[in-house]
Amino acid sequence: MTRKIIVATLAVFVAWGILDFIMHGMILSSAYAVTAILWRPMAQMKQVLMYLVTFLSALVFITIYARLISPKDLNRGLSYGLLFGLGAGISMGYGTYSVQPIPYNMALIWFLGTTVKGTIAGLIAGLMVKEDEKKTA
Repeated sequence: MTRKIIVATLAVFVAWGILDFIMHGMILSSAYAVTAILWRPMAQMKQVLMYLVTFLSALVFITIYARLISPKDLNRGLSYGLLFGLGAGISMGYGTYSVQPIPYNMALIWFLGTTVKGTIAGLIAGLMVKEDEKKTA
């Protein structure tokens, strides 16, 4: 199971990186420019920390699926990913909107994007992390 967790974690990390680039680098780039006062300048961004956080989040996501979700199949993976994404998306999008002066469209995109990210991670988990076959003695 450990090999499956590592490979699935890497797949989720890559998928989330691509989706983050689309969401933050393409869709929201103009919104970030308008709200530049709220963010660190690009030169001060903690890129390595962002990658580490994304990797550790992917590891936790996959480990929860591998250890706590049963049976492991595509439908359970998608359901888990959707629920995870909704919970994280509500917190990220609307939780931030409630305390920080970000535009509403940014909150909405964070919510929707995080929901999509969770669902895709669930798809990956459902496809890659299967039940260990019982060894008969």
